[in-house]
Amino acid sequence: MSDEESYPVDRKAVIDGPLEKDGKKALSTKELEPFGNEETAEVKYRTMKWWHCGMLMIAENVSVGILSLPSAVATLGMVPAAIVILFVSALSWYTGYEIGQYKLRHPEIHSMGDAGELLMGPIGREILGLGQLLFLIFLMASNILTFNILMNVLTGHGACTLVFSVVGLIICFLGALPRTMDKVYIMSVVSFVSVFTATLVTMIAAGVESKGHITIHATTDVSFRDGFLAVTNIIFAYLAHVAYFGFMSETEDPRTFNKSLAMLQIIDTVLYLVSALIIYRYVGPNVSSPAISSLSPLMSKIAWGLAIPTTILSGVVLGHVACKYIYVRLFRGSDKMHTRSLLSIGTWVAICIGVWVVSWVVAESIPVFNDLLSLISALFGSWFSFGLPAIFWFHMNRGRYFKTFQKTCMTIVNIGVLACAIAICVLGLYVSGVAIHNDAASSSWSCANDA
Repeated sequence: MSDEESYPVDRKAVIDGPLEKDGKKALSTKELEPFGNEETAEVKYRTMKWWHCGMLMIAENVSVGILSLPSAVATLGMVPAAIVILFVSALSWYTGYEIGQYKLRHPEIHSMGDAGELLMGPIGREILGLGQLLFLIFLMASNILTFNILMNVLTGHGACTLVFSVVGLIICFLGALPRTMDKVYIMSVVSFVSVFTATLVTMIAAGVESKGHITIHATTDVSFRDGFLAVTNIIFAYLAHVAYFGFMSETEDPRTFNKSLAMLQIIDTVLYLVSALIIYRYVGPNVSSPAISSLSPLMSKIAWGLAIPTTILSGVVLGHVACKYIYVRLFRGSDKMHTRSLLSIGTWVAICIGVWVVSWVVAESIPVFNDLLSLISALFGSWFSFGLPAIFWFHMNRGRYFKTFQKTCMTIVNIGVLACAIAICVLGLYVSGVAIHNDAASSSWSCANDA
C-alpha cells in the first residue's frame, strides 16, 4: 500500500507549499503550522533535527517505569510477557506512523485538541485537549511519585515524604522553564544515559546477588485481574504518542518523523525485553516494582542514585509538552510567543507553576506505583496511543474503506486496533479501580515511607 493511495494529497506541496485550489492560493506550511512563519522571529521553535525529536521521544517514554516490567514478567510468565511486549511494540509503531501521516495531511495540528477539532468540531477540540492535558499531568505525577521513592531509599527515609515531593516539584518546575524543545533536547540525552546506566546496573547487580537456584516460569496460572494489571504496566511503557504532534511541530522537517519513530521503537523495545527478562531470571517471582527495590540496600541506593536524572528530566519533557499546549492555545496566531517580553515569559512561568502543582496533588493522592501506572494506561493511553490513531486513519480514508483489497485489509486492521483500545480502556479501568480500592489504606498525603 503506497502513501499516495492511502492519503490522496500532494504531501510535498503540503510541506513545501503553496498549493493552488479553486483558483485561490493556499497557505504554505510555514503559515499553517502552529508557530506560523518564523523567518524573522526573535524566538524560533521549529529548530529540531529528526534525531533531536527521537531523543525527546525516548526521554518521554523510557524512564524508571522500565523497571516495573520485571514484575509484569513475574505475573504473566516469560513467554506471554515477551509476546505482549512485542505485540504492543508493533501496535505502537503502527499507530505512531498513523499520527505522523495525519500531521503531514494537516500541518496545522499541534495537539490532540487540534486533531479533535478536525474530527468533531469545537466540542472535540475541548474534549481531546483537556484529555491530553490530564494525561500528561498524570504522567508527570508518576515522576514525582518515583522521586519520592528514590529519595526515601537514598536517605533511609531521612525526611517526611511530603518534603521530598515538594523538592521534586521545585526541581521539575525549574527544568521545565525553557520555552523551546531544542533546549529540552540536551536534558533528554542526559535522561537516557541515566536510565540506561541505572537499568544496566540493576541487571548486573541482580545477577551478582542472585542466591542459588531461582524458580522462573515460562507461563503462570494467574487471575484475570492480576494478569491484565500486568498487561497495563507493559502498555504504559509505550505511551509516548500524546506528544507526537507537538514534537513534529518543532522539527525543521516533519517528513523525517518516521526516522524519529523508528529510533524510539527499536531502542525502547530492545531495552524493555532484555532488562525485563534478565532481571526476572535472576530475581525470580518475588521481584519488586520497580525492580531496583529488589536489590541489596547498597546496590539499590547506587541504582536509584544513577536514576535521579531520568526521574527528574523525563518529567521535565512531559511537563514541557503540557505547558506548551496551554501556551500555544493562548498565543496562537500572535507574535507574543516569539518574543522575550515580560508578558510572554511571565505567562510561560505561570503556566509551568500551575501545571506542576496540579501534578503534585495527583501524585500525593494516589501513592501506589503500579496502581497509578495502570490507571494512566487504561484511562488515557488506550485512546491517545491506540484508539485515536485508528480513528485518524478512518478520517483520512473516509469513503474509500473497501475500494481495493489492500484498503479492505487496512480497514479490518484499524477496526482491530480500535477494538483493542476499547478493551484496554474498559478492562484496564476495572482492574486498576479494584487495585486502588484494595490499596486504599496506603498513605496518601502523609510522611510515611513509600519506598
